[in-house]
Amino acid sequence: MLKSYLDFEQPIADLEQQILDLKDSDLDENSIQQEVIRLNESIMKTTEKIYSNLSPWQNVQVARHPERPHFLDYVERITDDFDELHGDRHFSDDRAVLGGIGTIGEYKVMLIGHEKGRSTEEKISHNFGMSQPEGYRKACRLMELAERFSLPIVTLVDTPGAYPGIDSEERGQSEAIAHNLLVMSSLKTPIIVNVVGEGGSGGALALGVGDHITMLEHSTYSVASPEACASIVWRDSTKADQAAEAMKLNAESILELGLIDEIIPEPLGGAHRSFDQASTNLSKSILKSLDELAKQPINSILENRYERLMSYGSI
Repeated sequence: MLKSYLDFEQPIADLEQQILDLKDSDLDENSIQQEVIRLNESIMKTTEKIYSNLSPWQNVQVARHPERPHFLDYVERITDDFDELHGDRHFSDDRAVLGGIGTIGEYKVMLIGHEKGRSTEEKISHNFGMSQPEGYRKACRLMELAERFSLPIVTLVDTPGAYPGIDSEERGQSEAIAHNLLVMSSLKTPIIVNVVGEGGSGGALALGVGDHITMLEHSTYSVASPEACASIVWRDSTKADQAAEAMKLNAESILELGLIDEIIPEPLGGAHRSFDQASTNLSKSILKSLDELAKQPINSILENRYERLMSYGSI
């Protein structure tokens, strides 16, 4: 059972609480077991009903769920031999973006992604997944290393956006993001991009150029947060739900726009309800993409990547 529930998950929370209350009931063991079975069936039906009809704003809340799996949670489950690599060789080792070499199935790959952290200390250490320039420069260094050793690149995108502090701007935040876009567009190795949580603004795009781009079912991908959009359009951040509706930031809308290639299903009730199942679904998608890209010559991959980039914004 979860430690925290979103507002619209309250009916699920109530049913799960009833199961916990059975421990203190006067019912016999057989009656308790039957009641638990009945309540679990109700939980499944209620969860399916709620999650089959999420509004865009509710989808944003799921993508931000405090118990949603992050980069290290996925890495732990999809590879057994992840070796983290550190530093941008210029300034520091930004912990908001992590990367290293690992094996997925039979493929040795370069894994790079945003890490938000779980505890308060971890969130501070990882800056809530908001990278400074050195994080993107580290990612660029690792991607160029992958190209040198013919390693496919797999990125896991999950950030509200690049860190907007003055120190980041002084060290060239926008240039670092732009340079990554330039480098990724021409890297001579396959790139698989997976939006697993929030795909926010340039902070997401800096790891978002690829040959096969996916989104987890309840993830989001947008030019800005709904709150920021509402503040700009209506001068009122409380209209974030209206902004989310207008921005079409959920996976189905992004797929319809042709900006991604695949939606990866999540466990019933979201990835936070089963890290293992979410990781299995992600791993299967990555392996399928690796198999397909391995059959293509690199010149064909680069040509298709270029055509994809040039098609953005076309009518």
